[in-house]
Amino acid sequence: MSSVGREGRTGVQLLSALLLLMLMLLSGCSSMDVLVPSYITARNGTNVRIPCTFTSCYKMDLNKFHMNWTYKVADNESETEVMFMTYDRKKGMIPLTTDQFDDRVEFTGNLDKNDLSITLSNIQPEDTGFYFCHVLNPPDRIHGKGTIHVNVVNELPPPRDSTIAVAIGASVGGALALLILSMVVIKCLRRHRKQELTSEEKMEEEGKLEAEAVAEEGTK
Repeated sequence: MSSVGREGRTGVQLLSALLLLMLMLLSGCSSMDVLVPSYITARNGTNVRIPCTFTSCYKMDLNKFHMNWTYKVADNESETEVMFMTYDRKKGMIPLTTDQFDDRVEFTGNLDKNDLSITLSNIQPEDTGFYFCHVLNPPDRIHGKGTIHVNVVNELPPPRDSTIAVAIGASVGGALALLILSMVVIKCLRRHRKQELTSEEKMEEEGKLEAEAVAEEGTK
């Protein structure tokens, strides 16, 4: 291959590398993000799904992937997190036997969709606390961690009726729109009236000047 051909090929490779780098920068993908709700209220005795998903610059490699779920009553450094579910390369997501949850935890996510959610059956007041979703997806070096505060209550608060709020908001919005429209119309009418008055004053002034001119000629 001639030197010209080698130089041309090298130039194409450099251009391709630069374009790839620009695409990576523009895509904004620079680290892992673990997506979880910050707070969940659950009714005593029900089954509760605790969601956790993640985004990464790299596709999940099940031979290198790591994740686990942990729990502790209070979110402080003095208390140790208890692991109750983990990922095994051969068995997939497996629950771990603990005095806290026994066999009440089930994996209900989808690894193909980066969904690591779990469902806790027959949730009890003693299950109130902080749940942590830990994720490591090599070659991404970021150790992702999501924190969910779960509060178990005997009765859920009644859902808020947003109909009245929406109706009030629509009424207030409509009234404000009419007020603004009225102000615009009044302003336009005043401006038009002012222009008419200015025209009339100008015509009246021109009439006076013509009368004065005629009077001056008459005296001559």
